[in-house]
Amino acid sequence: MRYISTRGSAPVLDFEAVTLAGLAVDGGLYVPERWPSFSRDQIAAMAGLSYVETAVRVMQPFIGDSLDEQALRDLCTQAYGRFDHAAVTPLKQIDERQWLLELFHGPTLAFKDVALQLLGLLFERFLAPRDTHLTIVGATSGDTGSAAIDAVAGRAKVDIFMLHPEGRVSDVQRRQMTTVLAPNVHNIAIKGSFDDAQAMVKAMFAHQAFSGRFRLSAVNSINWARLMAQIVYYFYAAVRLGAPERQVAFSVPTGNFGDVFAGYVAAQMGLPVARLIVATNVNDILHRALSAGDYSVGSVSPTAAPSMDIQVSSNFERLLFDLHDRDGVKLADTMRAFETTKNMQIPAALRDRAAALFTSARIDADGMAGAMRRAYQRSNEIIDPHTAIGLQAAWLSDLDPSIPVVTLATAHPAKFQDAVERATGQRPSLPARVSGLFDREERFVVLDSDLETVENWIAERATPIG
Repeated sequence: MRYISTRGSAPVLDFEAVTLAGLAVDGGLYVPERWPSFSRDQIAAMAGLSYVETAVRVMQPFIGDSLDEQALRDLCTQAYGRFDHAAVTPLKQIDERQWLLELFHGPTLAFKDVALQLLGLLFERFLAPRDTHLTIVGATSGDTGSAAIDAVAGRAKVDIFMLHPEGRVSDVQRRQMTTVLAPNVHNIAIKGSFDDAQAMVKAMFAHQAFSGRFRLSAVNSINWARLMAQIVYYFYAAVRLGAPERQVAFSVPTGNFGDVFAGYVAAQMGLPVARLIVATNVNDILHRALSAGDYSVGSVSPTAAPSMDIQVSSNFERLLFDLHDRDGVKLADTMRAFETTKNMQIPAALRDRAAALFTSARIDADGMAGAMRRAYQRSNEIIDPHTAIGLQAAWLSDLDPSIPVVTLATAHPAKFQDAVERATGQRPSLPARVSGLFDREERFVVLDSDLETVENWIAERATPIG
């Protein structure tokens, strides 16, 4: 399998190289040169498989010759052995047609663990024979940081520098990052929004005077390997609900478009996905883009669902690449204009193509709280704010009643104790595996939202090339 950039001018890479690279040198995001496809019989044969075996079948076409099947199986067994549920991503029924896909059974209680536990092992595997030190630079709106840090803390040949917006993540999310005191872990609180942090990370990759000094890589969903691992749970859930003989819809709470784009890839591979519901909070750039073609950046409004407090959705570029018939040169011009003007108007013809699979919903604070209350009162289910946004969007959808709707439950409710308690009167407890979190020492630095300041701080601590 070969990988190409959405902006058309970066080198073509294999899976190993694209995993270590993260962002393409032309500022684009890597995607497979073609989408693999499965027959109905191949999808049907996934029935009854363990999560690990499902993962091996779904991911092997993307990995090609970079890992043989047994090596991939061994890595998946190690990655998912750290989850506290035998199914890894279990389904839970809410009512006659609504289901939750619980993605929070990993070590940091969020869906990011599903991909990042594997990504950490891939880094280690690919770096082992190389005389190379990897410098991971990432931005997080809450969950990516803790999951990435857990995945690489203490690993050889890797340093991680994680940026988060100061005061705009929950206490649990922050402490899951800042209480990891391994010498290769560095946390930076940025005086600004997640979008500011994410823009700085992209700028570091593009700034040759900085990036040329270090072997930079990414753990955000701009890294293709992360998205690849997330495709698996769409197959795993859909097959258990009757695929390929039955269509299944998914409602995905999302800010950066990565999790829902994994569902898009599953559909391109042949999974019978009836609809992908893009569920946003009031930071609704994705809803505006899909419903009205207005992909323009507004100001970020802090909410009780901080992982979705985003106005620039990096992975949307991957969908735009396909909608532009994979014309990287044309998309590069479009993205450069967007980065300059912070505005993009998506033509109706492209929106219509997206509408064949995608719909969207904007859920405000009242809708989010109401969904948390309804889930608890009707099903005795306590859910976090992000999952509530997805579930409310699912309840509002106009799908055929015969089609089951799976909402991706992206975080354990205990990560957002205050918001859950305000909505339901119930204060969820942290699981035993993260007990003592509030008794641990924190370590992080607060820096201005200034590229030169952040680059200089990282440069003083990172391992240079050579």
